[in-house]
Amino acid sequence: MDEASLTVNNELEAEMVVSWLSDHCYQCVYQPLGVVPAGPGPGIPSSVDFTVGTQHGITLQLNSSSLVSLEHCTVHFHFWEHGNYSLWVKNLNDSSVVNCSMVTDTETVNSYLPIMVAFLLFTGLAILSAIGGTVMGLDVVKNLMFRLGNSMETERLINSELGFPGRTVETATDTILPTPATPSRRLRSLDTFRGLSLVIMVFVNYGGGRYWFFRHESWNGLTVADLVFPWFVFIMGTSISLSVSSALRCGLSRFSLFTKAVWRSVQLFLIGLLIINPNYCQGPLSWDSLRIPGVLQRLAFSYLVVASLDLCVAWNSLDNLPVDAWWYSAREFLLYWPAWLCVIVLETVWLCLTFLLPVPDCPSGYLGPGGIGDMGQYPNCTGGAAGYVDRWLLGENHIYQTPSSRVIYKSHMPFDPEGVLGSINSVLMAFLGLQAGKILLHYKDQHSSIMARFLIWSLVLGIISATLTKCSLNEGFIPINKNLWSLSYVTTLACFALLLLVLIYYTVDVRRWWSGAPFYYPGMNSILVYRGTRGPGGVLPVRWRMANNQSHAEHLTQNLLATSCWVLISFLLYRKNIFWKI
Repeated sequence: MDEASLTVNNELEAEMVVSWLSDHCYQCVYQPLGVVPAGPGPGIPSSVDFTVGTQHGITLQLNSSSLVSLEHCTVHFHFWEHGNYSLWVKNLNDSSVVNCSMVTDTETVNSYLPIMVAFLLFTGLAILSAIGGTVMGLDVVKNLMFRLGNSMETERLINSELGFPGRTVETATDTILPTPATPSRRLRSLDTFRGLSLVIMVFVNYGGGRYWFFRHESWNGLTVADLVFPWFVFIMGTSISLSVSSALRCGLSRFSLFTKAVWRSVQLFLIGLLIINPNYCQGPLSWDSLRIPGVLQRLAFSYLVVASLDLCVAWNSLDNLPVDAWWYSAREFLLYWPAWLCVIVLETVWLCLTFLLPVPDCPSGYLGPGGIGDMGQYPNCTGGAAGYVDRWLLGENHIYQTPSSRVIYKSHMPFDPEGVLGSINSVLMAFLGLQAGKILLHYKDQHSSIMARFLIWSLVLGIISATLTKCSLNEGFIPINKNLWSLSYVTTLACFALLLLVLIYYTVDVRRWWSGAPFYYPGMNSILVYRGTRGPGGVLPVRWRMANNQSHAEHLTQNLLATSCWVLISFLLYRKNIFWKI
């Protein structure tokens, strides 16, 4: 999978060294691929087979193996999965000029076709569901269903009376026309947003069809897998704002809410530490190698900090604010300036530690992956200050041992993407979500004002991201980096989150074109769904022995089916009114 076969045919009278470099590896040194012997005679090539990756474009460099290395040629090519290729190296017209030409020997496999088929399938199901909902909403269909249901209920009652003469039965009116429930004031768009993030997260955790863009980026940049966790943190902050405001209006004390926040954070931290992180399939819990950071641990820390800040600044009632005050038009921001000041102080701490903390054998402010990056000058500096703080504070054995930077940059230092310094920026992400919640509270039922402010905040965060990154992948002041949870990563993902929330809010809560299904249901039971798919193999893994383990199609089918099962489970739990809350 994600590999191709390359045969190098050498007609030169000199032995060649073949090296390679991925387009995705920024400022990296060439890596040796192999040696091709000299041709046995004029026009007779010597051939050596190699395996090359197909995820990104590759530059091949062919040098002589003599004491004075001479570069013969450089070939840039993007190989395709399961393809067979030949690279011919020969002298051009019996001269000393070396010619290198790439030939495709067999047709390659379109590894992206399964994604297209899956997309069309799910799109078709969504269209059929929408058509079905529209048809069922027609008055003619409603009347028909009512009459059909009424006649069936009458027949059931008659049969029931005949079979059980002494039984007391309900009237048909009571059964078919139940008392309307009190309408819920809960915003469906928030649960839909959370559920969408969770469903993508579950799909990625199951394997994402083994596609590289459903895995975390090796270092700088973004993939689909890098979007969902920050969005989950963001919507958690939004929920904090709404729940704290509701609790204060109900008369609960701030101290009791704070103790609940502490207890909830402790539970999340312990679940992540003792249930999610350990791999019990490899033996009992070992304290010597237990990973301390993690996803739930970071959620716990962010939740505790942001909830505490909100409890300090939240108003008991928003109904009696003076409309003629100079700050009223920006009340959702200015009323909470002490909390913003605390967040700015935290960000200042992150900036100082990241760019000023001395790290042994590493340059100040280093944000690179180490390994073969930066021309191999800093192989032990993975993550700079972020990695150094984790190794010093937690110990190398208690952080993540196989970071994504190993894939491209060949780094060998342990590095934790949920480390200590990155947790500061996760607080910022949750706090930006809290700000979105303040907008919802202060402009309740004013849909245009809510969406306008979401868009303004999204624009501001987008400008900050463009400034920090210089609109480039690797050349900015602070590149977008999920491993580091860099400041630009947070502002970029918050920008995207607000844009997505505007879209969902408009279609679900304003226009009510969409109920939020199916994402609404896992969004209502997020902890249970996440717990069920993590830990030792997951509670309900959906797997079977594959006919072809190197097929994206089989992996994609398996992972989509497993994710769909959890969506179905969350729907059934919702119908039974079963929710796991912490």
